[in-house]
Amino acid sequence: MSAPTSSRTSFAVIHGLWTVFFFLGMSPGYYTPALSNILKSRGLGSEWVAYAFMAAPLAALISPLIVGSVADNRYPAQKVFAVIGMVSGVLLAAAFAALERFNSPCLFLGLFASASIVAAPMWSMLASISMVHLRSGEREFPVVRLGGTLGWMAAGVLTSFVFHFEGSPGAGYAAAVTRFAGAAIAFSLPNTPPMGNSRSLRTLLGLDAFSLLKERDHLVFFSVTTLLSIPLAVFFMHTPMHLIALGNDKPSATMTIGQISEIVAMLLMSVVMTRFRVKTVLMVALGLSALRYALFAISGETGNSGWLIGGIALHGLCYTLYFITGQLFLDRRVDPSMRTQAQGLLTLASNGVGSVVGTLFGKYLYDFTVEHQHGGWASYWWVQTALIAICLPVLAIFYQGVAAKKDAT
Repeated sequence: MSAPTSSRTSFAVIHGLWTVFFFLGMSPGYYTPALSNILKSRGLGSEWVAYAFMAAPLAALISPLIVGSVADNRYPAQKVFAVIGMVSGVLLAAAFAALERFNSPCLFLGLFASASIVAAPMWSMLASISMVHLRSGEREFPVVRLGGTLGWMAAGVLTSFVFHFEGSPGAGYAAAVTRFAGAAIAFSLPNTPPMGNSRSLRTLLGLDAFSLLKERDHLVFFSVTTLLSIPLAVFFMHTPMHLIALGNDKPSATMTIGQISEIVAMLLMSVVMTRFRVKTVLMVALGLSALRYALFAISGETGNSGWLIGGIALHGLCYTLYFITGQLFLDRRVDPSMRTQAQGLLTLASNGVGSVVGTLFGKYLYDFTVEHQHGGWASYWWVQTALIAICLPVLAIFYQGVAAKKDAT
């Protein structure tokens, strides 16, 4: 990667981006760790849990590239972000109202899926907006992105210890209000006009982003990301359920332990990205990801929640080293007119294709190993560990990097 510039972004810009990231992270932080238990408290079984967790992955297959193309070619990105945030906030509130007041899981899923489709591009769009205005992405983006981590943590603590929303649709209402507020603040972000000017149908559908896959390292990175996201899809779906099974009655708060290591990793990213090759960082991230689920499996074998909590503590480190590195990698390797679409393609690979497959497979595996007691939690997590381990040789063998060039990736 190119050497970071010595100039610094103004405090007002960094503060604005950090604040929007905080609210963006806080919104799913309220309901995601609690969702499995919310649905179970309404008498809904594992199939409904899987359906609910399938909403976001399916949404990621639909909207990130299209909305990214609109921001790249038609309208200022910060305005697009603000509008979709407000709309998704309203839909999210309606979804949890349908669950609480009408006890209608079908209506809940329809509204929840609609909210997910509208909101799916938000993380990738905010990352792209940040890259445009930060003068030193390697140094400053991790600091800005840290706002999302702290927001997620704050929501988990509030859910468990202040609002007592474990198993309550109130977590969804809090998420909706937070998302709407963050979207409103986004209107005050620096103007981010479209860099492209294409009006073709192919461009407006976001299909130009797939041209990135013609480059070998891009193809390998997106392929490994998709494979990694298959086992990652079940982290928030089944880890809280495993915690409950081990007697932990504050799973949302416990899950925020993962964000502690994420904070540390974010603060170290500027050093990591200037001293190590991208391939090295990604390999370390994959190794730690496999170790995380191996610790989960040991917890399943021993019945000791300490192993499970130890694995949760690695989650933030794994996520940051892989996905934040990937976002920075794409920002430096992609033409500015396709930055938002490239980040959208990353969302499509991770939160879309990988998560759809991972959610479906995770439900089948959970039913077979845990529900029907063919090996229990230990077998469940060992299989997921093996899926991550497959990613390591794929990246090691096929990713080449450009160390001899100026990007040093």
